[in-house]
Amino acid sequence: MQFRNNQARNGIEVVLFDLGGVLVELTGVPVLLGWLNHSMDAEALWRYWLASPAVRRFELGQTTAKEFGAAMVRELDLPVTPDVFLEAFTQWPRGVYPGVEPLLESLRRSYRLACFSNNNELHWERICTGMGLGRYFEASFPSHLIGHLKPDRAAFEYVATALGCAPGRILFLDDNQVNVDGAFAVGMQARRTGGFPAVQLALAELGLM
Repeated sequence: MQFRNNQARNGIEVVLFDLGGVLVELTGVPVLLGWLNHSMDAEALWRYWLASPAVRRFELGQTTAKEFGAAMVRELDLPVTPDVFLEAFTQWPRGVYPGVEPLLESLRRSYRLACFSNNNELHWERICTGMGLGRYFEASFPSHLIGHLKPDRAAFEYVATALGCAPGRILFLDDNQVNVDGAFAVGMQARRTGGFPAVQLALAELGLM
């Protein structure tokens, strides 16, 4: 009965989470900005990252980690070797934010939970299995396994179809505005949530907690 009442009140059936920067703390941006001598800010770096050919190929599962490391050092003219870059990159996901697991446990009593992440072979198992987040989601959509990337329209359409849910009944939470805009473009409800406190605030404002 609670499940039906919640849906009737806010129209949401599925809560769809990004992972890095939303449920999982990331440490890579300061390191990368340091290597770049702060020639861009964090927002500009994320815009670059989402558009980078090397990143897109790797997060679509089209290249190996070694090829990705070499390409990123070359693209950004980084003052480190590909091996040093990859060693640091592998550690970018630090851990689950405190409070995430009790929240997910509570939410899944009333809503379907899923995740949609631009991800890769170095981070996915670390987050999904090592950090234990995978057990909370009825469906997971890591880009390197589904062959679609945010913020592409086709990616959001793929996820909505796979969930068997009308886009308007999906709430998508992501820390990058361009991805939030992509979700809006296909009719999803969406909020920008940079960090776990912002997740809690968005869910509270929508009456989900």
